[in-house]
Amino acid sequence: MSSKTKIVVLRMKELIYTGIFVALGILLILLLVFMFAPKDGKPASTDTSDKYVPGVYTSSIMLNGNAVDIAVTVDKDAIASIQMVNVSEMVSTMYPLMEPALDNLAEQIIASQSLDHITYPEENQYTSLVILDAVERALDKAAASEDETKKNKEHSDEAAE
Repeated sequence: MSSKTKIVVLRMKELIYTGIFVALGILLILLLVFMFAPKDGKPASTDTSDKYVPGVYTSSIMLNGNAVDIAVTVDKDAIASIQMVNVSEMVSTMYPLMEPALDNLAEQIIASQSLDHITYPEENQYTSLVILDAVERALDKAAASEDETKKNKEHSDEAAE
């Protein structure tokens, strides 16, 4: 074998090895892209799950032996209204700050769609805290679990077909 033939064979081997390493590099890059790409093809920030199960949810407050219900009406993704129901005349007379405190809190909660950063006057502090606790309990009842959200999504997907 001549020296020219040996050089050609060596260069061919080098080209083959280089080609194999380039192919392995491309395969590694593709593998990494597929491993870390989102699985559903949608951006992670678009959450289509419902926040609440639509309906009216109540929570009771006991005032001097009388129950007062706080009714929270929710849509699938928003708080629609908050009001007192089943209020006896005695409770209205004995606790005159209940209605204005609830109106103030309801306005803030509906505007912000959250129980965070709610303000109330110092003279209504305890009344407001009791109402906020009742609203929170009602919203906990209204919160959509993952199973209910999946079930509602499946029903909407079937209706679309």
